[in-house]
Amino acid sequence: MRRPTGRAKIAAPGHLPVARRNTAIDVTESAGPQVRLTSGSVRGRTEEGLAVFRGMPFARPPVGELRLAAPMPVEPWEGVREAVAFGPPPPQSSAMGAPSARDADDDWLTINVWSPDRGAARLPVMVWVQGGGYVYGWSGDPLFDGATLARDGVVVVTFNYRLSAEGFGQFPGAPANRGLLDQVAALRWVRENIAAFGGDPGRVTVFGESAGAGCIAALMAMPSASGLFHRAIAQSVPGLYFTEALATDIGAAITGYLGLPPSAGDLARLAPSRLNDAADAVAGTMAANPRWGQAAHLQAPFAPVVDGEVLPAVPWQALAGGAASGVELIVGHTRDEYRLFMAIKGELGKITPEQTNAALRVLAPDPDAYRAAHPSASLEKLYELLHSDWLFRMPSLRLAEAHHPHGRTHLYELAWNAPGMGGETLGACHGLGLPLTFGNLTAGAAAFLIGDPPPPEAAGLTTRVRAAWTAFAATGDPGWPAYNLSERLTWIIDTEPTVRPYPEETSRQLWADYPFAVVDLAVSAAG
Repeated sequence: MRRPTGRAKIAAPGHLPVARRNTAIDVTESAGPQVRLTSGSVRGRTEEGLAVFRGMPFARPPVGELRLAAPMPVEPWEGVREAVAFGPPPPQSSAMGAPSARDADDDWLTINVWSPDRGAARLPVMVWVQGGGYVYGWSGDPLFDGATLARDGVVVVTFNYRLSAEGFGQFPGAPANRGLLDQVAALRWVRENIAAFGGDPGRVTVFGESAGAGCIAALMAMPSASGLFHRAIAQSVPGLYFTEALATDIGAAITGYLGLPPSAGDLARLAPSRLNDAADAVAGTMAANPRWGQAAHLQAPFAPVVDGEVLPAVPWQALAGGAASGVELIVGHTRDEYRLFMAIKGELGKITPEQTNAALRVLAPDPDAYRAAHPSASLEKLYELLHSDWLFRMPSLRLAEAHHPHGRTHLYELAWNAPGMGGETLGACHGLGLPLTFGNLTAGAAAFLIGDPPPPEAAGLTTRVRAAWTAFAATGDPGWPAYNLSERLTWIIDTEPTVRPYPEETSRQLWADYPFAVVDLAVSAAG
């Protein structure tokens, strides 16, 4: 695995940054399955019994006068368009060893489909939203290949959306949350076209991990996404949602670094790589900018913005008010979320008392109570637990608690101690669910997470996870009881799975009254 130099994006998981663009597809193939879309005809290819279509546009390239604008419907084409190669990665951060995204490749908003039956089967549809801290990611990552999951009887969809400053930077003259608007456009494409691939537009499940799960939580709260999906699987939901004030202040720092006025018109004339490189540079200085508060501590330059229009409120507040009434939900987290980031940064065994004390001041609901609740924990363990709780575990639990009165909700915790690369376990760390979800146990970052070769128990685990996820997509019932506040029943995913009350009770009680409000400028700066 490539390790970042300099800063590490603490809130930039979702998949590990080892994917590279697939160049092995024969784009000259002329025979293959053909589908008529609302915009024109496409020809894919048959791969081991599946009909696979890659790189289909779902919106116009957001360049030229469409740069930093809301996505626009794709222009129709004549003839048959080849759909056998993934579209190029969207422009993104280069700090995490992300896939190459060249400025010349502007057809970023593309979508891919794996179908086991293009007939009148009306199969359940699963639409993947990849993570990557809102700053990197690509639907062509081999970890997200949909073939194994599609063979379980679902139509699998993956797609690109705008990232980093292109997708989530807050600039005057540009709509907020362009990355989320891209996702809405992709879901509309699914509604209009998926029946041609054998999918049922009335049984659409969105699923995603890390920033992808954060996007799904946002989509559940967004009026423009209402009715575009019927079920959701949110794996490791991050607690990061920004106020307009915070996002605008970070955006102004990016334009200031470039020596430009903070307007979309001026930025749109820059190459995307220059804009995202400037965002990386600003992110590298965030720890020295206390006015950015928790975002500075986490070195997180971007997150969905609660702008009151695209995203009216933080998801737990919106869902508690019934914003996604009737949508069925699976949500959960891994047991040892933050250990992955400590490994990436080389921090395991090296956390100082100063680091732990600073984290307690910035993140803990009550630093003294947090220490007292873990009397036997080392300072490093406190540091790990606190970041796991704030970033992923408690936001995921809070989403379940907010939504369960308004739609059937299921909670899980992934607790398998995967051996990891070289046999050095990262526990049940962030990202571990990715190879288990897709069944790709040797692709992309899977080796780093679960070991190479994968241990024998991994095959059984991915079979169980995929069976639960696809059953949920088909029927709304993943096979374990729904969550409620009296029993708090949770599926514990391990080599011997169990169903029992939520296992992180100490953390649940510590954070019970914590609001997980939108992240704002620090009080001293805002006031």
